[in-house]
Amino acid sequence: MKSKIHAIIASLALILGLFIGLNSTSHTAQAASEGVLKVGMEANYPPYNWTQTNNENGAVPIDGSKTYANGYDVQIAKLIAKKLHKRVVVEKIEWDGLLPALTSGKIDLIIAGMSPTAERRKAINFTKPYRKGTFVVITQKDSKYAKAKSLNDFKGAKLTAQQGTFHYNLIKQLKGAKREPAMRDFSSMRQSLSSGTIDGYVAEDIEFQSYHNVNPNIVAVNLNKMAGFKVDHDESITSIGVKKGNTKLLNEVNAALDTISDKKRDELMSQAIREQQDAQSKKKENWLVSTWKQYGGMILSGVGMTLLLALVGTIVGFFIGLLVGIVRTIPTPTTYGRRWGLNVLKWLLSVYVEIFRGTPMMVQAAVIYYGIAQFWHLNINRTLAALIIVSINTGAYLSEVIRGGIISTPEGQFEAASALGMSHNQRMWHIILPQAVRNSLPSITNEFIVNIKDTSVLSIISVSELFFVGTTIASQTFEFFPTYLSISVIYLILTFTITRIFNLIERKLDGNKNYNLMANQIQVGTPKDTEANN
Repeated sequence: MKSKIHAIIASLALILGLFIGLNSTSHTAQAASEGVLKVGMEANYPPYNWTQTNNENGAVPIDGSKTYANGYDVQIAKLIAKKLHKRVVVEKIEWDGLLPALTSGKIDLIIAGMSPTAERRKAINFTKPYRKGTFVVITQKDSKYAKAKSLNDFKGAKLTAQQGTFHYNLIKQLKGAKREPAMRDFSSMRQSLSSGTIDGYVAEDIEFQSYHNVNPNIVAVNLNKMAGFKVDHDESITSIGVKKGNTKLLNEVNAALDTISDKKRDELMSQAIREQQDAQSKKKENWLVSTWKQYGGMILSGVGMTLLLALVGTIVGFFIGLLVGIVRTIPTPTTYGRRWGLNVLKWLLSVYVEIFRGTPMMVQAAVIYYGIAQFWHLNINRTLAALIIVSINTGAYLSEVIRGGIISTPEGQFEAASALGMSHNQRMWHIILPQAVRNSLPSITNEFIVNIKDTSVLSIISVSELFFVGTTIASQTFEFFPTYLSISVIYLILTFTITRIFNLIERKLDGNKNYNLMANQIQVGTPKDTEANN
């Protein structure tokens, strides 16, 4: 038993050391952030911004990864940073997370092709525009909607747009068009268009130019030229987002934008389109070989992050669940003061369990990661935040598993232990918990498997786990089906391997349990054996 206790203590020390190390890394990075302009973008929206594996063509590093960001937005950011005597570091953030990242202080600017709509102006400030766009419906060349001349010609068309953008509302002006659910990024819309699940999607003309370079079978139907189509001025431009109250930075960015001529901006956009096209021309005929050669490091890094989050989250969650499960099964004391205190503690733990079992992990991630920064002004490392989120979520589920294991222990064992003079702690530690944990092992295994898959929702806080990496690769190669199929195979290999490992552990424990039972019977002897020997 002592060796098991030492192993548990060593595991806890290792985990705590990891947490402290990650937190100190966060503080170190924060201390080194002076002279750095943190720019938030998807790095997944070519030619405005995209992700690449090297620093070619003036790409800048993406924080927390070994990848780089490039594109029109990146080059604009570099020109602004140069005027501010700073260097650019890109924070790769999903579209829905850009505003909370800015308002919580995790980034300095949003430069991501964002339009300064009235709704967004309520949350953040915007600079002068740095580009103006034209709106189109991107559809297949052989579609009956490819030759649409008026807004009424889209009757019956299944159309969509990016989630969280005003593009989705523009579909309402296309009389009779069916608004399909909004999609989270352009990669999803491109895949849906090519697979035929939608007839088209609304975007800017620059999106068509980028996509047409790799898919010549699409056309863009210009909406701005159609009678009755209305777009507010703020919706037709793209500006840079700045946190409210930061007037100094807002004025500095506006002054820097004034120094960038329209000609220079057009040159930067043409350059971005050309570089994105050159990147696509380097693709090999063998997709699998070329992808692994170019993005293999990213994929392995994503696998490592997924396993780290699942493993540490399950281990820490187990100890959290063990502690909560034990406390919630402590008998009610006779003393009023102790009884009242224990009841309050049990109630608080019940609230914790209900909240984290009753809400999605994606919502928990957004609330914890951005909420801590916004309300407590504590900017924690995203990997540390992800570990905390997975751990406390897992703890809530495993606490009920452990509590059920404790409650299901036969009452006679409690009574026998009490008759031997054991205290509650002794009964729990020596008799009840070993059985409860052993019986809970299948559920713990299942939770580990679930964590491997559920880490994909942590992309909301831009953790570079396997799914996040797969989405990035798909947006760069435009090979959506083979990319996601490959990612699903990797997930299957991980879960299959982990399941077999835990099955071996369970069989080993079953063997030891049977061996110990036989040994006890031989040593003590049954009543019949004793009578025969006499």
